[in-house]
Amino acid sequence: MTAPVLCSVLDSPAAVAEEATLAALLRCAVREVAGPRGRVRHDGPRLLLHLAGTPLRVRAHGGLALRFTGPAEWYRDGRWRPLSADRLVRLLEAELGGGNEEFAAQVRSSRSAVAALLEGRRDAGPPADPWLASEQALVFGHPFHPSPKARDGVSGDGPEGGGVSRGPERDGACRTDDPHDGGVRGKDAPHRGGTRREDDPHDGGIRGAASGAGWLAYAPEAHAAFPLRLLGVRHDVLAEAGETAALDALGGAPPGYALLPAHPWQLDLLAAELAAPLADGRLVDLGRGSCEAVPTSSVRTVYEPSIERCLKFSLDVRITNCVRKNSWYELAGAVELTARLEPVFRDLAERFPGTRWLPEPGYRSADLGTRLLEGLGVIVRASPRQVCGPGVTPLLSGALAASPPPGSAPVLPASAAADPVRWWRAYVECVAPPVLEAYLAHGVVLEPHLQNVLVGVDPAGTPVEAVFRDLEGTKLVAGRHDLSALPPRVAEALTYDAADGWNRVVYCLVVNHLAEIAASLAGDGPVRELWAVAGEVLARYAAARGWPPPLAGLLSDAPLPAKANLAVRWSRAADRAAGYVAVANPLATPAARPFIGPPAAGPGSVRSAHAAGAR
Repeated sequence: MTAPVLCSVLDSPAAVAEEATLAALLRCAVREVAGPRGRVRHDGPRLLLHLAGTPLRVRAHGGLALRFTGPAEWYRDGRWRPLSADRLVRLLEAELGGGNEEFAAQVRSSRSAVAALLEGRRDAGPPADPWLASEQALVFGHPFHPSPKARDGVSGDGPEGGGVSRGPERDGACRTDDPHDGGVRGKDAPHRGGTRREDDPHDGGIRGAASGAGWLAYAPEAHAAFPLRLLGVRHDVLAEAGETAALDALGGAPPGYALLPAHPWQLDLLAAELAAPLADGRLVDLGRGSCEAVPTSSVRTVYEPSIERCLKFSLDVRITNCVRKNSWYELAGAVELTARLEPVFRDLAERFPGTRWLPEPGYRSADLGTRLLEGLGVIVRASPRQVCGPGVTPLLSGALAASPPPGSAPVLPASAAADPVRWWRAYVECVAPPVLEAYLAHGVVLEPHLQNVLVGVDPAGTPVEAVFRDLEGTKLVAGRHDLSALPPRVAEALTYDAADGWNRVVYCLVVNHLAEIAASLAGDGPVRELWAVAGEVLARYAAARGWPPPLAGLLSDAPLPAKANLAVRWSRAADRAAGYVAVANPLATPAARPFIGPPAAGPGSVRSAHAAGAR
């Protein structure tokens, strides 16, 4: 098996998709199945493992990130044979006990989706803006997920042509539904702005908005761009809070109505529920927007250039582990967190210049029952251009870490290749200390995984800013914040206990994020030097803070928590039920350890890593 970046441009989309699917599934098998069962060992450059009594081998590098080069093989009847994703699924089924057709179907769906995305990219160029191009670069998806591009819930035209799979994650954002407890009423809508695009293929009524164009029309990985749909919400059923005036600039609404933008794919999925309020006038269809919105890496969040905002929509499609829905308590929670985080990020920016964030100051929806309140809910988010300094170009961290698909240039700046150690030091200094300080000083759990962080580079390509986004994953440590004035469900959704929070910080920052960036910088070379540098940066920060126990533990030889994505998909469980597996700590180097006695036990120990759920 070759890594996707090494595949020839002449390789077919199906062949590239197969290799990417096999690589992700094999990583999961090593980390979650064979590794914990003691069935993995190194033989020179090769990794040897056993599943269901069958030997497998592949050349591996990249440390914790597990990058593969050359063919993956399995052994039978006295010889090594090429391994396929389908064969690996069958071996996992045998190892884990019994068949699981849903799991196998999701792997096939993801592979089909990757092939379709690669095919779609052939006829579409990336955005000229480097930030937007980086948002649309994640063709292969999460490197440690067995079905990273499966999109269950796609109407008709989706990969495998399947319908919505409603399993345990139906409760949006992977939590449980609660009845809506009311919304803020009333706002008027001023005049529309923006430039109209003529001959738009996305024009049409609500019913056909998604099904006519197909899911690729809304896929960032296929370089999609499309106008939003506009609805008018009668003022007596308007639900909103916070700062929403930017939405009014998207178009004009009739008297007595407020403008509500909507994702055209979501409108198609909600067509049956929308029929009655459209018929009786509680909602009116105002047609399409005047500008093309650009979908970002999460699929459901788009950049709307006419108002210089990002808009986070609900999308009743399961992507990786969750149906991507704005639950009512998350709509309210975004506004609440924005207010609470303003002083936190002000302090972080003073301590660590270059720290930025994307506030989510308002939401708007229609108070038409929980299903439509959540399904039509849109969160207003600042855009990176509003927060980055002059001359700074934001780039998605996930794109910096990803293997570019055939025919695409890497997103990593040339300066990273010219001096990877210097570039890496600047990167770690931008990203890591603010995340740790937020937890230690403020009791705030950021979720700095690769899709939630943008790194701003200067004209030379050097990291100078870190932009943190997506308040859905940001939590407050229980007991360190007064949430008594909030509705109980909102307060519950905003909090983690200390151990859960620390595990989430360590997993997202080190295992999910820094490990992948380090592997991309190192290429097929060793990553030890890069981790030694990271250890120096974190040790300097820890020393300045007096070596608090969580940092002492992080920089010791204690294992780190890694989210078990294969296990949660195999068990058909909701994402909130995901656990962690322990992985080796690459920061455990002499340069990264305090010159004191054994580090005190604290959150993030092996025990807490196994006991706490990976949210």
